[in-house]
Amino acid sequence: MRIQEFQKMMRDLYYSRDSKRGVEGTFNWLVDEVDELGEELKGSDKQAMEKEFADVLAWLASLANIMGVNLEQAALSKYNNKCPKCKQLPCRCPF
Repeated sequence: MRIQEFQKMMRDLYYSRDSKRGVEGTFNWLVDEVDELGEELKGSDKQAMEKEFADVLAWLASLANIMGVNLEQAALSKYNNKCPKCKQLPCRCPF
């Protein structure tokens, strides 16, 4: 499945609810899911961790849908097989 297909699936499933919740409410849900992922990263339950990764991706897609952003296009535009800063693959940016 491509990113745009996943984003469309989220739109088909949740756009009506998400648009009523609005940008701020949907963004807050995304932040909550990122926090939950952070907690799971401290543990060793891979299945629980995978569920939180999926939730973060789903809420990110929902927020993008509300804002009219094509995630796949945005990601490929910025990270098209190279680091956006140093333009190298792999990244050679100094730390």
